[in-house]
Amino acid sequence: MDEALRKKLTPGTRVTVTQQIAARDYTWVSEIRGTIVEYSQQQTGSWYAHSKDDKLWLDRLKIRKDDGEFTTLNLDEFTHIEIDAPAAAARA
Repeated sequence: MDEALRKKLTPGTRVTVTQQIAARDYTWVSEIRGTIVEYSQQQTGSWYAHSKDDKLWLDRLKIRKDDGEFTTLNLDEFTHIEIDAPAAAARA
């Protein structure tokens, strides 16, 4: 993930996240809008990962959707994040 974008993923920021899952002959697209609660890098419990501390580290974004539902997204190379309103503007 681009470091400039990573620095913008702060609590209170409104975002639109588009994720894609590629299949053989189609792409499944999901779009989620909400306010960032937390951005973090967390390790998986993956036994086959051979990376830092033998764990696979994932970018995770926890957001609160407009209806109040919380959701945690695993961010990958097929994820596109748009900043709708920075944290200060989102609170105003």
